[in-house]
Amino acid sequence: MDNTILKILMVDDHPMIIEGYQHTLLASKKENQTLEIDIATDCDSALDAIQKSKNIGKPYDIYFFDISIPKSKDGIYKSGEDLAKYVKQSQPKSKVVILTMFNEVYRIHSVIKTINPEGFLIKSDLTSSELASAFDVIQNNPPFYTGTINKIIKRSIFNPIEVDDLNHKMLYFLSLGVRTKDLVGHLGITLSAIEKRKKNLKELFAVDDGKDATLIDLAKEKGYI
Repeated sequence: MDNTILKILMVDDHPMIIEGYQHTLLASKKENQTLEIDIATDCDSALDAIQKSKNIGKPYDIYFFDISIPKSKDGIYKSGEDLAKYVKQSQPKSKVVILTMFNEVYRIHSVIKTINPEGFLIKSDLTSSELASAFDVIQNNPPFYTGTINKIIKRSIFNPIEVDDLNHKMLYFLSLGVRTKDLVGHLGITLSAIEKRKKNLKELFAVDDGKDATLIDLAKEKGYI
């Protein structure tokens, strides 16, 4: 059986975590596979590695991006999420895996919609055996989502209340404590439009007391944020 070389770039600013991932991948690879694993710890070093691989005509086969990494010096790339979008656009044949500590519903839906990664892994879900399983599925039958993400997706499917992307985003920022008047900058719509949307949401979620806090509590309870 011919030997297959898999080029992998792992981007995470926690060396101990990357070391653990490396050991797991090397231990779980197939006998006929050779893994060439490079490491980057921020957006700039990741971009350098991506460009070098393209320059020599050997782009990476699989990318692992932690969402929370230091941004690029020019400010264009602010996270692993931005890098993942760039790779998806410029190297559509490569596989992208997102790693994160975040488990907010809005963030998860946003990543799936805007990136559609071959793997989406919540770090707190991840054991060595889970990562080994993910590595196999990502190569052969993607996507692979860890347990927390699968639960969130299932809850969304069976939720009877339909919430569009903008309302989802508004609920998310309200849950972070952003004031209604400050949502204008986050959502790109007028204050009156925000008030109208919020009123409609309170009707949808049957908020009897009219309070934002009650709306947020009900949205969390039903799995929207």
